[in-house]
Amino acid sequence: MPRKRRRVVFTVLFRGGTFAALALVLAPAAWLLASVIAKAVPHWRWNVLWTALTPTGGGLLGPILGTLILMAGVLVVAGTVGVLAGLHLAEMATPRRSGADGGTVLRMASDVLSGFPSIVLGYVGYVALVVGLHWNYSLLPAVLILSLMVVPYIAKSTETALRQVPTAYREGAEALGMATGYSLRKVVLRTASPGIVTGLLIALAIAGGETAPLLFTAEFSRTVWTGAFVHAHGFGYLTYVVYTFWDTPSKSANYLSYDAALILIVMVLVLLVVARLIVARSQRYSEGRTR
Repeated sequence: MPRKRRRVVFTVLFRGGTFAALALVLAPAAWLLASVIAKAVPHWRWNVLWTALTPTGGGLLGPILGTLILMAGVLVVAGTVGVLAGLHLAEMATPRRSGADGGTVLRMASDVLSGFPSIVLGYVGYVALVVGLHWNYSLLPAVLILSLMVVPYIAKSTETALRQVPTAYREGAEALGMATGYSLRKVVLRTASPGIVTGLLIALAIAGGETAPLLFTAEFSRTVWTGAFVHAHGFGYLTYVVYTFWDTPSKSANYLSYDAALILIVMVLVLLVVARLIVARSQRYSEGRTR
């Protein structure tokens, strides 16, 4: 076979393989989305958004607010710790005299932490926080354990995004006489914000879709959150409704599980849209951006 023909055949096969891989990614997602919509839409009631959950049915006000509060708590706790950890690893962890990277231990610890099963972290939270500190099933233990679970992802994405900022940006800021902290805030972090926002989005999506660690730290409550961070008697969230109600004998409970799954999908889509808007706004600081 002539060389030119071989190249054409290889190009066609390679493109076909990429399209097949894309289909393997999109097909399950489309199937799940279509299944949830097909089950939830025929029985959808708008008052499910503002009606409290009852033993015989009701709505999902408590679990919806609980999920949003959990995600907000993870954004504050894990976002702060993860972004600062990534900033330290990318900008401040200097190599030691022995030649070893000063951030090696931190990166290794982060990798090990990201490999722990979520149910193990949930059990640790139960032993240390719920029982050990006598916080009972409540919001704060759940937020801390979910934050502990997603901090490695935020730190890694933040470090990667910061390392992709051109060195010329830092050199230009230094040449203009900017202080290190000021140049980090005004130049480096702004340029790296798309990658940082992506890491935060992944963390929120993971936190919003978890169930196992919440079973050990938040249990579940049908009531709306009363404002207590500790010493409560359970906490409502949507994934428990999806996990538990779908196979109960009650039809109304089955419908609530479908509604909860649909609401979770809508939450993720809203996060995607907001993240893309933030990334698009921050792209004007990126290298090569035309005005």
